[in-house]
Amino acid sequence: MSGGKARRPNVLVIIADQLRADHLGFAGNQVVRTPHLDRLAAQSMVFTEATVTNPTCMPNRASLLTGRWPSTHGTRCNGITMDPDANNLVKQLSCGGYLTRAVGKLHHQNMGWDFEPIQRAEIEATDPLLLDPQSSNARTQSRPEGWDQWENAAAHAEGFMPLPEGYYGYQHVDLVIGHGDRPGGHYVHWARERGIDPVALGGAENAPKRLDTWDQVYQTGIPAELHPSSYVGERAEAHLAGFAESAEPFFMFVSFPDPHHPFSPPAGYADMYSPDEVELPIGFYQDHAKSPSHIRRMFDRRGEPNEDPTMTFAADEAQYRQAAAAQYGLITLMDEQIGRILAALDDNGLAEDTIVVFTSDHGDLFGDHGLMLKHFSHYRAVTNVPLTIKVPGMSPGSTDALVSTADLAPTLMELTGTHLFRGIQGTSLVPLLERSAVSVRDALIIEEDQPFGLPGLPGPVRTRSVLTKAGRLTRYFGTGITELYDHLLDREELNNVAGEAKFKDLEDVLALAMMEGMAALADTGTAPTAAA
Repeated sequence: MSGGKARRPNVLVIIADQLRADHLGFAGNQVVRTPHLDRLAAQSMVFTEATVTNPTCMPNRASLLTGRWPSTHGTRCNGITMDPDANNLVKQLSCGGYLTRAVGKLHHQNMGWDFEPIQRAEIEATDPLLLDPQSSNARTQSRPEGWDQWENAAAHAEGFMPLPEGYYGYQHVDLVIGHGDRPGGHYVHWARERGIDPVALGGAENAPKRLDTWDQVYQTGIPAELHPSSYVGERAEAHLAGFAESAEPFFMFVSFPDPHHPFSPPAGYADMYSPDEVELPIGFYQDHAKSPSHIRRMFDRRGEPNEDPTMTFAADEAQYRQAAAAQYGLITLMDEQIGRILAALDDNGLAEDTIVVFTSDHGDLFGDHGLMLKHFSHYRAVTNVPLTIKVPGMSPGSTDALVSTADLAPTLMELTGTHLFRGIQGTSLVPLLERSAVSVRDALIIEEDQPFGLPGLPGPVRTRSVLTKAGRLTRYFGTGITELYDHLLDREELNNVAGEAKFKDLEDVLALAMMEGMAALADTGTAPTAAA
């Protein structure tokens, strides 16, 4: 580190929400402009095969902090609050003398959204105990009332509500709850102090322009300087100025709620990209004859979004192009705020002592295979995320090693000289950063559990995939649905060859890798204290 300091390195983690790996300039996208992230990537190790533990917000965010897969840390799907007693990266750093801050979306606890009526009806029909108020959980937790309501949007709307010190290890949080142009949390009060009310100005119903066939695409009435991304940039910049006055190292988690849908860029960004510039991805009009039944059913209603706006659906060409142009505007706005944060790192003399990570919590199908959004599919677009790690003193580069979101916690612990805790399942990426190894594993497990299903895939849904350089095998347990893709012949996963005799050897090898991978995720977080 610079200046002969013996102190441990600072850590800045920047995370986007629902950003696929190739919607960035440095990843080869020829349309979207991300100059600041491109510059950061040029100074970093770029992991082109970074993969989520689960392609859903809450489970994968918990994996990032704990270094564990969702089936082990317990937040197996959205709606399950992350265990505040669980050890994690931030707690370890805080206990080790780091100043810990978070800015933006955390999503460690529920935001207060209820199940859609169709989801609730299916859950009650298939798993009556799950929502029964008279039934208790297998593990009981004795905590004061309200312990799991710190990220409830309705509670924050009533008045400014600071989060308690030590919240999942953070000593201070500037909170954004939700997505789009009028999220909740501390952002709302910041915007109101500056003369606008996001609740009154934001939303599709107040939009100057919107897409008639899909209410998730519109131009927001919120000005760019008061957009949630600008709030995240401003607050992160302020914290960096404060860190410059301290002798202690810092860890800061900067989490943008964009470019998650609704795709609602402000003026100046809404028309920055033309839908005509956007190319149709490979497979937009593919034949889904061998795809899972729930995917085929979506194409029977192509162009008709689901009642639940968060669920995967088959988009028509206009919906895809308009959404991509809007999302690219949001990505460029986020990139500008990331540039602001990186400039503050330089201006405050912190850059040479700071590890900088950029990633996303999961991807978005965004036109691949003709589909939009996420859930109930493990196509590459939703499981592959951007990941760059800049470490002072280490040379930049690129690697196609298979790495996981769960690897970030042990990597940052090693780089900061922080003790590991028991039960971490991720693997440190330091050997890849140092170029002393070219891989850290041969196979990766991807999990997805949902308490409800959709037509063609009844709930509860338990999906597991195993990913290797050779291919992907996905099983929807409890059904007869299997997907198999040979990545040496079909990198784009356009041809499901599950059950075909020609690919039996590949299926057998991946089935064994799935069994071994799932067995390896057994919890080892509690140490035995005696032989018996």
